[in-house]
Order: sequence, then C-alpha cells, then structure tokens
Amino acid sequence: MQNSEHPKSLDELKKLRKPVRNVNREFRPRLGRLERLALWITDRVGTMGFFLIIFSWTVVWLSWNMFAPQHMRFDPYPAFVLWLFISNMIQIFLMPLIMIGQNLQGRHAEARAEADFEVNTKAEREIETILMHLENQNKVMLEILTKLEK
Repeated sequence: MQNSEHPKSLDELKKLRKPVRNVNREFRPRLGRLERLALWITDRVGTMGFFLIIFSWTVVWLSWNMFAPQHMRFDPYPAFVLWLFISNMIQIFLMPLIMIGQNLQGRHAEARAEADFEVNTKAEREIETILMHLENQNKVMLEILTKLEK
C-alpha cells in the first residue's frame, strides 16, 4: 500500500472498516435441495465408514457366491455379473454427485479465501495505522525528552 492509501487517524480507519462476513452463513442458505443433497452425499461417501461398507459388501457377496452351496449361489463365479452391474450402477450415480459436491465445496472454499483476504487486508491497514501512531508518539516523546534535558 502507498502512503496516500493509509488512513491518518483512527476516525479515518473506522470509516474504512467493513463488517466481517461469515461466509458459512452466506453460503448454505443459497443452496437448493439437490445441491444440499449432493454435498451430503459427497461428505458421506468420502469417509472410511462408506469404504468399509462397500468393502464388506463386496467380500460377503463374492465369498457367498464362491463358497456357498451350489444351489444357493445367485451370482455365479467367476463372472459375478450381478455384482459388477450393481457396482457399476453405484459408481455411475455417485460420480456426478461427488463432482457436483466438490464443485460446490470449491466455490465455498473460494468464498472463504476471499473473506480471509478481506480480513487480512483490514488487519494490515489497522496495523500500519497503529505503527504510524506509535512512531508519532515516539517522535513526540523524544521532543519532550530533548526539551526536558535543556
């Protein structure tokens, strides 16, 4: 920042002060139902719990269809056609939902970064003003000390 942009007094600094934004409060209400659903799914699918559910389901399904009595197997080894079909359907439906959720999370992160930048700029301006006042106080104190020593 150049010196001309620095406020010279606390009153000038107060006039430049903007209220701090809470981006989280601004972001969520603007989302539609489907966007909230996409975020909810993105938050849940990206967990170890979801991975363990899918992993367990796969192990049980494949084990049952390999080791159960022949007449009880419903998805024959080695093709596992039904398992592949269901797995692919899960992937096909989750992929776009996760991408939508990630795009929404990216927009939210961008808004947070913008708000952080505003706060940092405000803090920098205030710190520079405080430093200017401290330098001015030091000058005044040195002048008083010089006068007292005479």
